[in-house]
Amino acid sequence: MPQDTALPQLEQSSSGRPESSPRHLLGATPTVESTPSPVRSLYIHVPFCFHKCHYCDFYSIVDTQDRQAPFVERLSAELAAQSHLAGGAPLRTIFVGGGTPSLLRPELWKGLLATLAAQFDLSLIRADRGEFTVECNPETVTRELADILAAGGVTRVSMGAQSFHATHLKTLERWHQPDNVARALDIAARAGIARRSVDLIYAIPGQSIADLERDIDAAASLPVEHISAYNLTYEPNTAMTHRLKRGEFTPADEDLEADMFSLVGERLAARGYARYEVSNYAHAGAECRHNLAYWRQDQWLACGPSASGHARGIRWKNTPRLDDYLSRSDRGWAPTSEVEPRDARRAVRERIMTGLRLREGLPAEWLLSQSSLIAHDTEARVRRALERMSEQGLLSQREPAIVLSDSGVLIADALAARLMKLFV
Repeated sequence: MPQDTALPQLEQSSSGRPESSPRHLLGATPTVESTPSPVRSLYIHVPFCFHKCHYCDFYSIVDTQDRQAPFVERLSAELAAQSHLAGGAPLRTIFVGGGTPSLLRPELWKGLLATLAAQFDLSLIRADRGEFTVECNPETVTRELADILAAGGVTRVSMGAQSFHATHLKTLERWHQPDNVARALDIAARAGIARRSVDLIYAIPGQSIADLERDIDAAASLPVEHISAYNLTYEPNTAMTHRLKRGEFTPADEDLEADMFSLVGERLAARGYARYEVSNYAHAGAECRHNLAYWRQDQWLACGPSASGHARGIRWKNTPRLDDYLSRSDRGWAPTSEVEPRDARRAVRERIMTGLRLREGLPAEWLLSQSSLIAHDTEARVRRALERMSEQGLLSQREPAIVLSDSGVLIADALAARLMKLFV
């Protein structure tokens, strides 16, 4: 089964330690390229949660309300420090994830939205030619919050439903009532937030095919144009994985998981949702523009503890610790746990990793042209690898792009790894 990649992962430096600060590598003004392209996307990580879900490996902490205001103040300084990388150009996408961004107090949201408007050009977003997404928990969406978000330019909410079955929500340690998903979406719609998405998780221990069918139908019956459906993965150091090791439940077997993956695609297609990435489905034109920026390896800024950024070929990840984030600053920049300088080969590997997950695939001409980065025989080796995949029925015949077939999608990450090895 394909493993979900919510955000492109950084490759560690050879030392395993940060090589430099992203501020030092990027500089206050461009120095490497004479006219570098502006960064047009921004990710913000809000670490606060009401409760730590057992499957989640994103950085989050249980909120005690006392650090929300210092966090927003610190975040505003970081946004100001990075704003020059947009070069005055209007942002195309903003995505606020977490954590539970909707847990931030309304007055703090007002301040954050004001900072964004002061530091960045939001004209494309306000003209409905861009996208501004906020992740929400159904229990924390109020009319006051939705009105503030809409007034501040938010155009899209992503609602964490995960399941509409109370037993499965309990297994995941999700503490919301299934009926509140529809309530929260209705509040967002009434506030004028036109684009709405829901997340589902499948292959939950004890979940049957019939249970998943009901979850898919429940999600598709909501006023949403986008549905993400992720197979449950057991990440290291999560409570879910520790429970698995203690034998508290039996995970779904691989055959059932594969059947569930196929069911999701078939049932959503019948309801008008096309798969445009391994785990993401949308009505025509309703794809998540911000996530497409990740998968296409565009540039994006990143603010907040644990947030990962990519600008001018440089990647960095902020330290996943709120205390460090609040107490340390490099002229507004956050302390980092990982920094990767420019590396042409790494850039190719990363684009292969994410691009093969997309329905649009990878441009074949581009991939073959990158062979000059390695050795004289690399192009021939790439061609042979693609020919073998095609003979095995793993590629779709859709020139000029390299696109996985339905059977290839099931092992997308393994196929990506096979190609990535040619660019080490």
